[in-house]
This record gives sequence, C-alpha cells and structure tokens, in this order.
Amino acid sequence: MSLTATYRLGTRLFWRDKPMLFASVVTPVGLAVGMPLLMRQVVSPSAAAAIFQGSLAILLSITAFMNIVVTLTTRRDQLVLKRLRAGRLTDAQILLGQIASTATQTVVLIAVCAVAVRLAGVALPQNPLLFAGAAVAGAVVSSLLGAAYTAVIPRTELAAAFTMPVFLAAGVAAGAMGPIPLPSWLQAALDLLPTSAVVHAVRTGEAALPALNLAVWAVVGLVALRWFRWEPRRS
Repeated sequence: MSLTATYRLGTRLFWRDKPMLFASVVTPVGLAVGMPLLMRQVVSPSAAAAIFQGSLAILLSITAFMNIVVTLTTRRDQLVLKRLRAGRLTDAQILLGQIASTATQTVVLIAVCAVAVRLAGVALPQNPLLFAGAAVAGAVVSSLLGAAYTAVIPRTELAAAFTMPVFLAAGVAAGAMGPIPLPSWLQAALDLLPTSAVVHAVRTGEAALPALNLAVWAVVGLVALRWFRWEPRRS
C-alpha cells in the first residue's frame, strides 16, 4: 500500500462513516452556515460576517481536530494501525496519509460553507488568497495536533469527550458563539490557539503573526508525535 492509497483509504472511510459524518460534517456545517444567516436576519450583515469568520474555529476544531482524534483512536484500538505498520509503509507515511486526508476534507467543507453563506448574502473576507491560505494551514495544523493528541486518550469511547474542551475553547476564543465576556488573561491565553490565529488572519488581513503562531503549533505537534501510540493500552 502506497502513501496515496493510504490517503484515499482515509478519504473513503471518512465519507462512509455515517455517525462521524453527522458529528464532523453536518453539525459544523450547520453551525457555520446557520448562525451567520440567523445573525444577518436578527442583527446585521456585519455581525453575520463576523460570526462566519469565527465559525472557522468550529470547523477546524470539529472537522479537523476531533475527526482525526476519533478516527486514529478507533483504528488504534481496533489494531488497524498495528496491521498497517506490518506492511511497507513507514510510520510517517501512515500518519501523513491520515493528516492529509483529514485536512483536505476540512478545506472542502470550509469552501462549501463559504459559498453557501455568500449566496445567502453574507460578506466573505476581502482577501480571498489569505482566506484560502489560512484555511489550508489551519486545517493541516489542527489535523497534526489532533493526531498527537490521541496519545492522552485511553480508549475509543472517550475520544469525543476528550475533544470537547478544545472545541469549546476554540469557539469561545474566536467569538463563534457570540460575544462572551472573558477575563483579559484568559482571552490572551485563548488568542494563542491555532484556531484563533486563523480567525485573526481572516478578520484583520494580517499574515505574519498568525503564520508564526501556526508554525510554532506545527512544531509542537511534530514533537508531540514522538509519544503517538500505535497499539491500545494494556489493562
């Protein structure tokens, strides 16, 4: 099996897993499209645009981060990863195939949401190239961090629960759930999240600091992969 085959396998399994499709596709897309449309009707078009920009954090934390956490944890506990390692693929190729597949699906869903809200009259970011670049970089980094995060999850049944704090922190930090007053120290800490960097780049048009933030998180994820577990824990 080649790296390309691993990528295609991850993509096929992603779209065939109906329970995960609801959690990692229907839910985030519904929020990313529905909330801006609601804000446009109830508040203002500018508020709708701000909510859509913040909803990128929801898409990244669910479709990228949570999805790969649940997927890799499940395959680890089912010994699928162990069997893949017995073939010709290296460890890096196995992980790279899954990370690339997850990131691709995330970028596709972001694009679908962007088209949907634009057709509904919600303004998109003024710099489309920066928007696309931030979405791709955020998807890759979130998928990478999700793969590394699986090391702390004891078993498959707890995978989704272990990702909820990340989802909540990302959504609150980006304002995807509306304006929530936070202590200044907490807001400053949440602004360091990679999802916050993506939203900041899209909202302000600034690229340098968000790129630095994502680069640091990418290094953290690569280092943390040293503790990636290929087999379930022995009880």
